[in-house]
Amino acid sequence: MVLLEPLREKNILIVAPQGPLGQADFETIAKAVDACQTSEGKVAGLMITIGLFPGWQSFSAFTAHLKFVARHHRRIHRIAVVTNSALLKIVPGIAGVFLHPEIRKRPASRFL
Repeated sequence: MVLLEPLREKNILIVAPQGPLGQADFETIAKAVDACQTSEGKVAGLMITIGLFPGWQSFSAFTAHLKFVARHHRRIHRIAVVTNSALLKIVPGIAGVFLHPEIRKRPASRFL
């Protein structure tokens, strides 16, 4: 399950995973991203707030995650990963090589 909070006036979507990610979670996030798009077809930002990465419920959930990224990464201008997890702090650097959006990491203590 994920909690979603759209900040429509700033064209930002906040995503907070609450447990292992399922295939339906990525369908829900995709619909929310589509709803947040401006007339130019972009979302200003996606903020992912997460303590520890909860993993995926199944292999199909993992492939749904990859499909979501492939279909939506060009529609998102910036991504912020808000976490204190050491593992998740290195992921933006790796993903930034392959993905369109600018990806930044921020310590959770700055936002909580």
